[in-house]
Amino acid sequence: MKVIARRTEGLAHEVEVEGGHEIVVDEPIEVGGSDSGPSPTQLLAASLAGCTAITLELYAERKGWDLSGLEVEVDSASERLAPSAFEVILRLPGSFNDEQRQRLLAIAAKCPVHKVLATEASIAVSDRVETI
Repeated sequence: MKVIARRTEGLAHEVEVEGGHEIVVDEPIEVGGSDSGPSPTQLLAASLAGCTAITLELYAERKGWDLSGLEVEVDSASERLAPSAFEVILRLPGSFNDEQRQRLLAIAAKCPVHKVLATEASIAVSDRVETI
Protein backbone atom coordinates (compact mmCIF):
# COMPACT_ATOMS: atom_id res chain seq x y z
CA MET A 1 0.00 0.00 0.00
CA LYS A 2 1.26 3.46 -0.83
CA VAL A 3 0.23 6.73 0.83
CA ILE A 4 1.48 10.17 -0.27
CA ALA A 5 1.14 13.42 1.69
CA ARG A 6 1.34 16.70 -0.25
CA ARG A 7 1.38 20.10 1.44
CA THR A 8 -1.52 22.34 0.53
CA GLU A 9 -1.11 25.33 2.86
CA GLY A 10 0.51 25.90 6.23
CA LEU A 11 0.61 22.60 8.06
CA ALA A 12 -2.32 21.16 6.07
CA HIS A 13 -1.57 18.24 3.79
CA GLU A 14 -3.70 16.33 1.34
CA VAL A 15 -3.01 12.64 1.81
CA GLU A 16 -3.60 10.36 -1.14
CA VAL A 17 -4.26 6.77 -0.16
CA GLU A 18 -3.84 3.99 -2.67
CA GLY A 19 -7.26 3.07 -4.03
CA GLY A 20 -8.34 6.63 -4.85
CA HIS A 21 -9.05 7.97 -1.36
CA GLU A 22 -7.99 11.41 -0.15
CA ILE A 23 -7.84 12.79 3.39
CA VAL A 24 -6.93 16.27 4.58
CA VAL A 25 -4.58 16.21 7.57
CA ASP A 26 -3.82 19.31 9.60
CA GLU A 27 -3.05 20.44 13.13
CA PRO A 28 -5.22 22.45 15.52
CA ILE A 29 -4.93 26.23 15.49
CA GLU A 30 -3.27 26.26 18.94
CA VAL A 31 -0.22 24.42 17.54
CA GLY A 32 0.04 26.42 14.32
CA GLY A 33 -2.34 24.61 11.99
CA SER A 34 -5.59 25.80 10.47
CA ASP A 35 -7.69 22.87 11.77
CA SER A 36 -8.86 22.03 8.24
CA GLY A 37 -8.78 18.32 9.01
CA PRO A 38 -7.97 15.86 11.75
CA SER A 39 -4.43 15.74 13.07
CA PRO A 40 -2.29 12.68 12.34
CA THR A 41 -2.68 11.54 15.94
CA GLN A 42 -6.46 11.92 15.72
CA LEU A 43 -6.35 9.77 12.59
CA LEU A 44 -4.35 7.20 14.53
CA ALA A 45 -7.11 6.98 17.16
CA ALA A 46 -9.73 6.90 14.38
CA SER A 47 -7.85 4.05 12.72
CA LEU A 48 -7.87 2.11 15.97
CA ALA A 49 -11.61 2.67 16.46
CA GLY A 50 -12.46 1.78 12.87
CA CYS A 51 -10.22 -1.28 12.77
CA THR A 52 -11.59 -2.56 16.07
CA ALA A 53 -15.19 -2.12 14.88
CA ILE A 54 -14.51 -3.89 11.57
CA THR A 55 -12.67 -6.74 13.29
CA LEU A 56 -15.59 -7.24 15.68
CA GLU A 57 -18.16 -7.08 12.86
CA LEU A 58 -16.29 -9.70 10.82
CA TYR A 59 -16.03 -12.02 13.83
CA ALA A 60 -19.68 -11.55 14.77
CA GLU A 61 -20.76 -12.21 11.19
CA ARG A 62 -18.91 -15.57 11.21
CA LYS A 63 -20.61 -16.45 14.51
CA GLY A 64 -24.04 -15.32 13.33
CA TRP A 65 -24.21 -12.66 16.04
CA ASP A 66 -26.03 -9.37 15.42
CA LEU A 67 -23.82 -6.42 16.38
CA SER A 68 -26.28 -3.76 15.20
CA GLY A 69 -25.65 -0.58 17.13
CA LEU A 70 -22.02 -1.44 17.94
CA GLU A 71 -19.95 1.57 18.93
CA VAL A 72 -16.21 1.67 19.50
CA GLU A 73 -14.86 4.71 21.32
CA VAL A 74 -11.15 5.42 21.57
CA ASP A 75 -9.87 7.87 24.14
CA SER A 76 -6.20 8.74 23.91
CA ALA A 77 -4.00 10.26 26.55
CA SER A 78 -1.31 12.51 25.17
CA GLU A 79 2.05 13.72 26.25
CA ARG A 80 2.68 16.85 24.23
CA LEU A 81 1.47 15.95 20.72
CA ALA A 82 2.10 12.20 20.84
CA PRO A 83 -0.44 9.74 22.25
CA SER A 84 0.97 7.83 25.22
CA ALA A 85 -2.01 5.53 25.82
CA PHE A 86 -5.27 4.47 24.18
CA GLU A 87 -8.42 3.28 25.92
CA VAL A 88 -10.87 1.34 23.76
CA ILE A 89 -14.47 1.26 24.98
CA LEU A 90 -16.93 -1.16 23.38
CA ARG A 91 -20.64 -0.46 23.40
CA LEU A 92 -22.40 -3.72 22.60
CA PRO A 93 -26.06 -4.61 22.20
CA GLY A 94 -27.60 -5.82 25.47
CA SER A 95 -28.44 -9.23 24.04
CA PHE A 96 -24.94 -10.66 24.58
CA ASN A 97 -24.16 -12.89 27.54
CA ASP A 98 -20.96 -12.60 29.63
CA GLU A 99 -19.13 -15.29 27.67
CA GLN A 100 -19.88 -13.56 24.35
CA ARG A 101 -18.84 -10.17 25.74
CA GLN A 102 -15.54 -11.61 26.99
CA ARG A 103 -14.91 -13.20 23.60
CA LEU A 104 -15.58 -9.89 21.82
CA LEU A 105 -13.18 -8.12 24.21
CA ALA A 106 -10.48 -10.63 23.28
CA ILE A 107 -11.21 -10.26 19.56
CA ALA A 108 -11.05 -6.46 19.81
CA ALA A 109 -7.38 -6.74 20.79
CA LYS A 110 -6.67 -8.70 17.61
CA CYS A 111 -7.36 -5.92 15.12
CA PRO A 112 -4.29 -5.13 12.98
CA VAL A 113 -4.01 -1.51 14.17
CA HIS A 114 -4.14 -2.62 17.82
CA LYS A 115 -1.38 -5.14 17.12
CA VAL A 116 0.84 -2.49 15.51
CA LEU A 117 0.30 -0.01 18.34
CA ALA A 118 0.92 -2.67 20.98
CA THR A 119 4.32 -3.60 19.49
CA GLU A 120 7.27 -1.66 18.26
CA ALA A 121 6.72 -1.67 14.51
CA SER A 122 9.67 -1.18 12.24
CA ILE A 123 9.74 2.20 10.51
CA ALA A 124 12.55 3.06 8.15
CA VAL A 125 13.06 6.55 6.79
CA SER A 126 14.77 6.00 3.47
CA ASP A 127 18.04 7.72 2.86
CA ARG A 128 16.92 8.06 -0.75
CA VAL A 129 15.85 11.63 -1.48
CA GLU A 130 14.09 12.33 -4.74
CA THR A 131 13.66 15.76 -6.31
CA ILE A 132 10.26 16.87 -7.53
